[in-house]
Amino acid sequence: MKALFITLEGPDGSGKTSVALKIVEELKKRNIDYIHTREPGGVEIAEKIRDIILDPENTMMDARCEALLYAASRRQHLVEKVIPALKENKLVLCERFLDSSLAYQGYGREIGAQAILDINKFAIDDHMPDFTIYLDVSEELGLERINKNRSNKDRLDVESENFHHRVWEGYQEIIKSFPERIKIVDASKDLDTVVNDCLQLILEAIDE
Repeated sequence: MKALFITLEGPDGSGKTSVALKIVEELKKRNIDYIHTREPGGVEIAEKIRDIILDPENTMMDARCEALLYAASRRQHLVEKVIPALKENKLVLCERFLDSSLAYQGYGREIGAQAILDINKFAIDDHMPDFTIYLDVSEELGLERINKNRSNKDRLDVESENFHHRVWEGYQEIIKSFPERIKIVDASKDLDTVVNDCLQLILEAIDE
């Protein structure tokens, strides 16, 4: 099998982890060589950075500091886990990547997408996903799911509705900027339907 770098994106509450875990089950059944990972995190150093970023007690964190920490975490995760897996011709399924920083820090924090892109060019070189699945939910449904299902909310979960609205709008702009790379899946449907829609996109990419 050829190497494939596939990312799952979407606002909070879109179901990335639930979908990814179900996809992994299907990949196992088909004997597809894969790794499942996430951002921020995925390796020890990056997980430690994740803890700092998402700790709700870190209320004084500057927006640019946050953006730089995400880029640092991304770099370590990429060189330590993602690139080696791709060199072994594995399928890499990663929850979040650069698009999240563009949406959350570029738009949500209002730093600007170009500034975030510049920071991350240094972090990732030319390593971009082969394609990205965007789990599409309305901001209202996403927040409703967070409030219903997450007992321990992180520092971003508790941000204002205006922040989450900017993130959602940011994703819409990102989708327009990368129409060939980003595939949209309606994540408001039931989990099995969403997983099947995502899996079909992945299997098509494997067969190409």
